[in-house]
Amino acid sequence: MYPRYLNLLKGNELAKRAGEGFKMLKSCLLCPRGCKINRIKGEVGVCHTAKIAKVASANLHFGEEPPISGERGSGTIFFSSCNMRCVFCQNYPISQLRNGILSTPREIASMMLSLQKRGCHNINLVTPSHVVPQIIAAIAIAADMGLSVPIVYNSSGYDGREALRLLDGIIDIYMPDLKYFDEKKAAAYSGVQNYVESAKAAIKEMYRQVGNLKLDKEGIAVSGLLIRHLVLPLDVSDTEKVLKFIAEEISKETFVALMSQYFPAHRASQDPILSRRLKKEEFERAIDAFYKVGLKNGWIQDEDIP
Repeated sequence: MYPRYLNLLKGNELAKRAGEGFKMLKSCLLCPRGCKINRIKGEVGVCHTAKIAKVASANLHFGEEPPISGERGSGTIFFSSCNMRCVFCQNYPISQLRNGILSTPREIASMMLSLQKRGCHNINLVTPSHVVPQIIAAIAIAADMGLSVPIVYNSSGYDGREALRLLDGIIDIYMPDLKYFDEKKAAAYSGVQNYVESAKAAIKEMYRQVGNLKLDKEGIAVSGLLIRHLVLPLDVSDTEKVLKFIAEEISKETFVALMSQYFPAHRASQDPILSRRLKKEEFERAIDAFYKVGLKNGWIQDEDIP
């Protein structure tokens, strides 16, 4: 049955999963950071989030990939803060400045139901990696009150295996980034020490749970994996290596959004490499790599290159 979380309503399984997640917050290992702080008692680690999640916005969004936004929009909930520190983050007021409002699971559930009432194709959880228990608790409440659209998990790819285990059977569509294929670059530009290995493991687990992307008769995604990759100047993103990994270790049928809309946001203007827009020839090499490794499905978003 889809959405998948409806299968877990019986036996109060969703609430049980949420309870497991909140127990994990007592010595937080929710993401690969492994801060081991007690968020239940109000302690905060890298994500600066204790027991209560903070929401920056909840609205219909039409700027996602076509199978996600469709004609009616994606019901997007942006969670404040992040477990990464990307110098070029385009959403830095939300991720780094942590703008938003503290919101209980019941309040988040109300947002979900309101977005569904407005006609959204799905509920799109943006930057969710550090608030998985709170999200599951919200879905449990919303599902019991009539939520019935697919759930999209829209993350940086820096997700913990135990958190993903809790989400098995709950998330319909995984939409992670795969930003780099070099740990030194990930450390330099996103402030993480083990991004590549963590993201590779996370994406493999996501694929195990949901498989390749499936669309309905209207071309709207109902389940599966969609990977996003932002091409960076001077190939900081190691694009061909990223795409080769997807083709060889996930599936050549994987849907990939190859994105060209990089611009030097946040602190990127201070970096000698990232302080400019992407050049057309750089993105053309990325397109060549997409086809070279044998990928077949996806979106090549090059309309923003000057």
